[in-house]
Amino acid sequence: MSDSLQFNRQDMCFFVRKKNKIMFFFKKLRLSNPNTKTMKAIWNGVEIAESDHTIVMEGNHYFPKESLKDEFFKKSASHTRCPWKGKASYYSVQIDGEINRDAAWYYPNPKSAAKEIKDHVAFWKGVTITS
Repeated sequence: MSDSLQFNRQDMCFFVRKKNKIMFFFKKLRLSNPNTKTMKAIWNGVEIAESDHTIVMEGNHYFPKESLKDEFFKKSASHTRCPWKGKASYYSVQIDGEINRDAAWYYPNPKSAAKEIKDHVAFWKGVTITS
């Protein structure tokens, strides 16, 4: 068996094979990117959050909690679990009597891999994110 070196998936993971031993190495990835553009979260034509310091993770803009307009948010009893971010909690959005259940989520105590999004909230279910 000859020595070999192989890189996979844009250098995220690679292995070295040397004399019947395979060793795996994982490059530490930057999982999030800071955004300094002013971003807005809008639902039913109403701005519900605005910030120029969102964090983009997995394609979602996470807004600092203090950027939310609190009058539109109500804590939900819903929870889900992400294997690398941890337990997610949800907010429902209510505007003029209309409710968008679990339209926003956050990680109250994210795992270390997602520590940047502590005290940040992301959106889905029809909430539009614009700049």
